[in-house]
Amino acid sequence: MRRLIAFLAALVLALPVPANAGGTRIKDIATLKGVRDNQLVGYGLVTGLQGTGDTLRNAQFTEQSLQSMLDRMGINVRDARLRTRNVAAVMVTADLPPYTGIGSRIDVTVTSLGDATSLKGGTLLMTPLMGGDNLTYAAAQGPLAVSGFVVAGQAESLTQGVPTASRIPNGALIEREVPGTFRDLPELVFELKNPDFKTATMVADAINAYALRRFNQRVATPRDQRAVSLIRPRNIAQTRFVAEIGDLTINPDTPARVVVDQRTGTVVIGRNVQISMVAVTHGNLTLRVTEAPEVSQPAPFSNGVTTVVPRTEVSATEGGGRLAILGGSDLQTLVRGLNQVGLKPSDIISILQAVKTAGALQAELVVQ
Repeated sequence: MRRLIAFLAALVLALPVPANAGGTRIKDIATLKGVRDNQLVGYGLVTGLQGTGDTLRNAQFTEQSLQSMLDRMGINVRDARLRTRNVAAVMVTADLPPYTGIGSRIDVTVTSLGDATSLKGGTLLMTPLMGGDNLTYAAAQGPLAVSGFVVAGQAESLTQGVPTASRIPNGALIEREVPGTFRDLPELVFELKNPDFKTATMVADAINAYALRRFNQRVATPRDQRAVSLIRPRNIAQTRFVAEIGDLTINPDTPARVVVDQRTGTVVIGRNVQISMVAVTHGNLTLRVTEAPEVSQPAPFSNGVTTVVPRTEVSATEGGGRLAILGGSDLQTLVRGLNQVGLKPSDIISILQAVKTAGALQAELVVQ
């Protein structure tokens, strides 16, 4: 009986206990240093298009690529004048996940390089994909999946989406592995996606609290606002150790920040944004300039000249502004105060910029 109780107790201690059930997992806010994707790129040809490919006279690189490909297949077309519109030169890009083995498949993105109008219905010919070291790591080939389309008539055309960009699910076959394995990592370091001193400290505290129950030792040390270093205990594999640590949860701290996109009128206000007590009024001033030129006709038999006399009317209308007091210690109070003024997104952007200039906005204002 005692052995059974001891076994169950050890089993409970072996299970990762989240720091907060309603928080965010560590593996969602941090990545392991050295474990990252690698970008691949290649140049290729797409065939089988229905007259929507590159114009060979305008895209000479497409014609040269087509001639080189046919030469490798034993077909001599150097002296021929190619007129096909079923071929398009494309760029192929892909992300190679870490520690991907030979024979695995990854998705690729295909985009037009010339003046092709659509890649719909095309097939990518075998295209080597190279990394930053100019070595070939994968080969892509297959039919394209195009979501956009273009329909044209004699006087009008309709375009939906981007018909010159497409994807090939599992279209690339891995031919070479990236050097190094997970066991070869010199150290285990979690890097935060959003660097913050408080969040890094919370991550280290959550890991140490779990490690004390699981291994009877502390294993995490915060280096700075971005990195938290780990020491792997001897009685656990490195893969299992990282998996257990990644399932721990915390409530990450967010900086007080307001992000403004003036092009779309989007305003995003962080949870910790505060505004000191300030009174705001906003009125609309509308200026209207109307041009109504008149034609002046000379009197009969006066040998005069018909002239255009300008007539300009200028009017100004200013709407009444509403005075509101803004200020609050939380996001709901701030949003309620802005809604009381009854403004459009562009007006809210102007008010936030003015409040920031007045020193009442206790947050970072990011204008995009």
